[in-house]
Amino acid sequence: MNATATEQLPVVVIGAGPAGLAAAAHLVERGLEPLVLEAGPAAGAAVREWAHVRLFSTWGEVTDPAAEKLLAPTGWVKPDEKTYPTGGDWAERYLQPLADVLGDKVRLGARVTGVSRSGRDRIVDADRESQPFTVYVTYADAREERILARAVIDASGTWSIPSPAGGDGLPALGERAAADRISYRVPDLTDPATRARYAGKRTAVIGSGASAFTALALLADLAKSDDGAGTHATWILRRGISGSTFGGGTADQLPARGALGLAAKAAVDEGHADAVTGFRTDAIERDGDKLVLVAEDGRRLDPVDEVIVLTGFRPDLTFLDELRLGLDERLQAPVELAPLIDPNQHSCGTVYPHGVNELSHPEEGLYLVGMKSYGRAPTFLALTGYEQVRSVVAAIAGDRESAERVELVLPETGVCGGAGLFDQPQTDEPAEGGGCCAPTPALIQLGSGAPATSGGC
Repeated sequence: MNATATEQLPVVVIGAGPAGLAAAAHLVERGLEPLVLEAGPAAGAAVREWAHVRLFSTWGEVTDPAAEKLLAPTGWVKPDEKTYPTGGDWAERYLQPLADVLGDKVRLGARVTGVSRSGRDRIVDADRESQPFTVYVTYADAREERILARAVIDASGTWSIPSPAGGDGLPALGERAAADRISYRVPDLTDPATRARYAGKRTAVIGSGASAFTALALLADLAKSDDGAGTHATWILRRGISGSTFGGGTADQLPARGALGLAAKAAVDEGHADAVTGFRTDAIERDGDKLVLVAEDGRRLDPVDEVIVLTGFRPDLTFLDELRLGLDERLQAPVELAPLIDPNQHSCGTVYPHGVNELSHPEEGLYLVGMKSYGRAPTFLALTGYEQVRSVVAAIAGDRESAERVELVLPETGVCGGAGLFDQPQTDEPAEGGGCCAPTPALIQLGSGAPATSGGC
């Protein structure tokens, strides 16, 4: 197929979430034909699975300008920019209307099972870049199809692959066998069955990010309710407690994100949760109808009824196996982007502006965007994804000047240090000799004497 014929093909967008639908809107604005393939039964399928969780970004920060232009003729009215939507609000009041206006450019129940170059596996060099992409799709009715595409934008996210409890990145021994008592999602305690599952129970919460904060705050609220007497959480961290453990607090330029950390701290301070530090889970054992978590150093925690694992997510790269990806060996993010988002290195400040240059791969015309572009790195914001797709679509359209004119300003976290992907506690001053000691593992009750949340850098 010649270059002119290839340019007449659609740009396939994988995933009808916030970044994928925004990419489609930008493609339409540029006069290019998008084809959005969504594995789920509705637009924003992954977002709908956490419909009960409130975002820490306002409506003004979670809608894309090109999408708004596409929606305007339909009579769509943007919600109050200063209010905070839930995942359900975001899906129903923005993502679904956007998918509706895109019409047959969005296919639901369409799971991408493979992407390659037409007639070329990943080994073949000859005429590779002149060949269109081949996208293999399996539909909900088991029908299969192969679609040719001029470019591929993978916005499939990471929601489908939550990270396990094991401290080495693999499932802990016994984790799979205890699957009926383990959840990898923030619980929806408005659902009667879910509420009954945790009410009056002891629950281990593993994780140190916003999802763990949310779970701790929700379980604390349940403990204080009429039907929640006896509810208690054991919060398991792989590092020690420090001023930055609970996020940026009042210094966070996303106030709702800061308040979330403070709510988690209150859950601990008020005795609704205990914190276990320096604990890297090695095994999950059954003890009658209870579960016992065992650390790499042999420590065993008191039995719990349930375990909630909130240790992050990772990208599904299996269907891209025949393409030439340039990924960082640790984060599984594009090699040029990885240094900008590495949680082992980043402290205060914002993500450096990035777009097509940082998102490109050796396979020309392929882009990973949205949460998937961050690989295993945490703390992705919708604003980042919207700027990414604007830049990528400009590049596909041949407007390199616009593609490289990237402007991205993200709110400060108010937190010094990385994201806790190491055992050492964060400290304001380096230890003598430039290093720091590993925390002494302990079960601690934080109270009024605990250090205040860090106020910033």
